Amino acid sequence: MITAALSHDLGPTEHRLLEETIGALLDRVAAERPDHEALVSCHQNLRYRYRELTAAVDVIARAMMRAGLQAGDRVGIWSPNYAEWTLVQFATAKIGVILVNINPAYRTSEVEYALNQSGCRWLIAAPAFKTSDYRAMIEQVRPALSTLERDLYFWTPEWDAFLASGVESDGGELDRIAAGLHPDDPINIQYTSGTTGFPKGATLTHRNILNNGYFVGRGCGYSPADRICIPVPFYHCFGMVMGNLGAVTHGATMVIPSDAFEPRAVLAAIEAEHCTSLYGVPTMFIAELAHPDFSQFDLSSLRTGIMAGSPCPVEVMKQAIEQMHLAEVTICYGMTETSPVSTQSLAEDDITRRTSTVGRAHPHVEIQIVDPETGGIVPRGMAGEFCTRGYSVMLGYWNDPAKTSDAIDADGFMHTGDLATMDADGYVNIVGRIKDMIIRGGENVYPRELEEFLYGHPAVADVQVIGVPDQRYGEEIMACIRLKEGAEATDEDIKEFCRGKIAHYKVPRYVTFVAEFPMTVTGKVQKFVMRETAISQLGLSEVETA
Repeated sequence: MITAALSHDLGPTEHRLLEETIGALLDRVAAERPDHEALVSCHQNLRYRYRELTAAVDVIARAMMRAGLQAGDRVGIWSPNYAEWTLVQFATAKIGVILVNINPAYRTSEVEYALNQSGCRWLIAAPAFKTSDYRAMIEQVRPALSTLERDLYFWTPEWDAFLASGVESDGGELDRIAAGLHPDDPINIQYTSGTTGFPKGATLTHRNILNNGYFVGRGCGYSPADRICIPVPFYHCFGMVMGNLGAVTHGATMVIPSDAFEPRAVLAAIEAEHCTSLYGVPTMFIAELAHPDFSQFDLSSLRTGIMAGSPCPVEVMKQAIEQMHLAEVTICYGMTETSPVSTQSLAEDDITRRTSTVGRAHPHVEIQIVDPETGGIVPRGMAGEFCTRGYSVMLGYWNDPAKTSDAIDADGFMHTGDLATMDADGYVNIVGRIKDMIIRGGENVYPRELEEFLYGHPAVADVQVIGVPDQRYGEEIMACIRLKEGAEATDEDIKEFCRGKIAHYKVPRYVTFVAEFPMTVTGKVQKFVMRETAISQLGLSEVETA
C-alpha cells in the first residue's frame, strides 16, 4: 500500500477520457460550430472556419486514398509551421496513415535515417526553408531511401494536381475508412533529439495525443472563445498536440504567427488576432519580453498560456504574468514519449506554486519518483527519477523493442531520466536531468537550483549551469551567462554574488559570458554541446584539471 509519505500521486479522473479518433473529433466539432474560426495563419494570410478546415482536410485525405495510401502506411512531413502542416496532420489521422514528424532543422543524414527507420512511403514537405533546400536534399539521398515512393511539395503544380484529385474523389470511401479506425491505432511517430545515439521514434496513438491535448486545454480553461497563439513548432508535441489538438478539442482557434519563431511576429499576432493564450519555451518568452518594440503592442487580450519544454525560470514566469497579462499562465512538464504532458500547474494555484513547480499529476495519469539505483519510491521531498504511467505513455519506439523495454518497465511506468521532487501536496519540481546532475567531490549539485539563484543577479538575462571535468573533485561547476542588454559583470562579480548565500561547493569555479546558447529548433538548450565547447576552450579532458 502506497502511503502519503511517499512520492506517488494519481491525477483526477472525474472527466472521462475521449474515446474517439482524431478525425471523428474534428468532424464532431465542425458540426457543432461550423462557422467558428478554426485556424489563422498570419504569415500566409489564410483563415479557415471549422467547416472550411474540415473540407480542406477531407480533400487531402481523399487524395491520399486515391493515390493508394492505406491505414498503417507512414508519411513523413518536413516543414516549418504552415496551415498545410495542420491540414496534413488531420488528413492522415482521418485515414489511419501514420504521420512521421521530421525536424525542419534536419540535414541529409538525419532525414535519411528518419525516413528509412520509419519506412515512409511518402514525404510531404515545404520546398525549402531558410538555407535548407528540401527538394535538393532529398535528391541527394534518394538512392539510399529504400521505401520512399513519392515526395510531394507544397505550392507546386504537383501539389495542386494532388489536391484536385481529392476534390474529384467520392467521400463515401473516406467515411467508410474513418469508421473502421480505433483510438488505440498508432497515428504519429516523433523522433527524440538523438543527443545520445540515433534518434528513437516515439509511436503515439489517437488516444495518446487527443486526450493529452484535451486535458492540457482543460488545464488552461479553454472554450470556443479562446484564440491560441502557437509559435512553437508543429513537428513537436508542443505545437501539434498541446497547440492544434488542445485547440480543436475545445472548439477554440489556432493562430500561427510565423513559419518559425520570431518574437515580433508573435507580439503582432497577439494584438491583431486578440489571442487569449500564448505558448512558448522559456527562451521564447525571454525574447518577447526583451524585444525593443515590446511596449508598442497591446497584449491585454491574453489571459493564459503555457510555458514548457525546459525548466521555466521563476523570474521569467513572474515577468510574463506582470507584463504580458498572463495571469492564468500554466507550467506543463512532460516528454514526447508521454504525449507529452504528465503534470501541469493550474490557474487557481497560488503564485508560488505556479512559479516554483510544474504542478501536479495530469488527469488519468499516475506519477511516482523513484531511486534510480533501487527503483524504490522515495519519500516526499527527496530527489529521484520521475516516472509516469497511464493512457499517455507511448506504444513504444518504432521497430525498437529493446529501447522500448529500457524506457518502459514491466509495470508500465515510463522512466523519464529527469530528476524531480514531490512536496507534501503532490506538487512536482524538476531539478534536472540525471545525466546533467553535477557531482562535485561527492556533493550532488542540481543545475536548475543554481540557475534559479543566478537569475536573481540584476545583470543576468539568462543562465545555464553545466559540469566540466576536474581531476580533484570529479566535476566542477561552470555558469554560462547571457547578460541583459547594456549590463556589465565580471566573473568575480558573479562569484561574489554567490558567496555566503549558497553553499561553497555550489559557487561556480568557471564563469563565461555568451551572446547565445546552442539550441534545438524547439528552443531547448543543448547542454552537452556547451560542455564539449567548454572542455575544448579550457583545455580540459575527462582526466585532467585546468
